[in-house]
Amino acid sequence: MSHIRIISGIKRIALVAHDNKKKDLIEWAIHNKSFLSGHELISTGTTGRLLEANLKQPIKKLLSGPLGGDQQIGSLIAEEKLDLLIFFWDPMEAQPHDSDVKALLRLAVARNILMACNRTTADFILTSALLKEDYPIAVPDYTEYLTRKVID
Repeated sequence: MSHIRIISGIKRIALVAHDNKKKDLIEWAIHNKSFLSGHELISTGTTGRLLEANLKQPIKKLLSGPLGGDQQIGSLIAEEKLDLLIFFWDPMEAQPHDSDVKALLRLAVARNILMACNRTTADFILTSALLKEDYPIAVPDYTEYLTRKVID
């Protein structure tokens, strides 16, 4: 049985972008600066430094994505310490840390986290009336998976 987690008030938002998408994320963040200023922002290394300089607001900066930042974001998701993942990833270029990216995206889906992988989806999420009110997220229960019989 899943449990319910309520997201309300100040959101914990991770902002991540591959190199070819950093400019797009920064432009999007500047356009949405007034909304973002009321929330806790978390980002991987380089993206966080660029966002902090452009938004003139503090960003909790983790490691660079390929050096463990993607995994740190994944850990925040697993610990239910993240409400929204905005990850502008580049579908046209293989990344040296593709396995980390895939694991992060899989974890966000598995934990039923709000996620936008492009500007259009991010715009729809930020303009949703649901974002402005308490919202119950059903976190799936993986007990059956965790207690499955594993062949020796």
